[in-house]
Amino acid sequence: MKRSSMGIVAAAILAAAASLAQAQTYPGQDVHLVVGFAAGSGPDVTARFLADKLKVKLGKTVLVENKPGAVGNIATEYVAKAKPDGHTLYMTGGSSLVATAYLFKNPPVDVRTFEVVASMARAPILMVVAANSPYQKVADLTAAVKAKGDKASYGTAFPTARVAGALYRDSIGAKAVEVGYKTSSDWINDLSAGNLDFAFIDAAAGFGMAKAGRFRVLAVSTAQRSVAMADFPTLTEAGHKIDLPAWWAVFAPQGTPKSILDQLHAVISEISGTGEARQFFAGTGYDPWVTTRDEARAAYLKDYKDWADYVRLAKIEPQG
Repeated sequence: MKRSSMGIVAAAILAAAASLAQAQTYPGQDVHLVVGFAAGSGPDVTARFLADKLKVKLGKTVLVENKPGAVGNIATEYVAKAKPDGHTLYMTGGSSLVATAYLFKNPPVDVRTFEVVASMARAPILMVVAANSPYQKVADLTAAVKAKGDKASYGTAFPTARVAGALYRDSIGAKAVEVGYKTSSDWINDLSAGNLDFAFIDAAAGFGMAKAGRFRVLAVSTAQRSVAMADFPTLTEAGHKIDLPAWWAVFAPQGTPKSILDQLHAVISEISGTGEARQFFAGTGYDPWVTTRDEARAAYLKDYKDWADYVRLAKIEPQG
């Protein structure tokens, strides 16, 4: 056997031994992975992908627990009050979680108290126009929106889309009117009919629609291009300094022991870094995003600070 081959085999044996050790040493009972969305939703599918992999790595039954409602607050409060022993985890969007601190007058939890276990993946928000729109580039849209003044309009259906629209509108100094919808699917007909000039949609919902030709993607909201959507330019490339990613991570209740957090971080990071995970995430327009716990925590706290400015810019009124 060649030396290089021996090295590969040795590395594989060590990795297998490490995984076995993790499975043997993870303490206690079954693990519950909480999701703030209904079964069958995009986040639920992602949670079940992770749960299947965690089951193997930890040697435990990993149950996905769906707790939809109240814009995620039901799930958030449930996890925050759970015993901090590593058996109740929360898979959710980092930006979405910190946003609740500003979207509600009386948020049920100080979201800064959550332990950030591990980042998993991230993706941009998509700026889209109708499939038959004359706008081929962001510059085309910008010129038209500025010329129309307050006759220009755009569609949004969730807070991060509202922020993306406000950042773009502020960047070009336009008076375009935001039109809010209950879901992203609700504005597609208005966009196609020419009642809206553009819209913003998250990658999980919009990537498949874009591939199906439901609309045209002009740009994405991150500073660098997404690997999964490399053909789509960024708003930064178009001259607008906007960097607004959406990202998934796993969180735990405050007070979870560091030894448990470190073990979970290692396992989840290993899962997110596999080719299988990369292929899975790419199907929804996401790129794997593996960081240290400190890096993930820093990103989380930065988002918390940024959202204070975002809600003011987007003129989002906190709910009662």
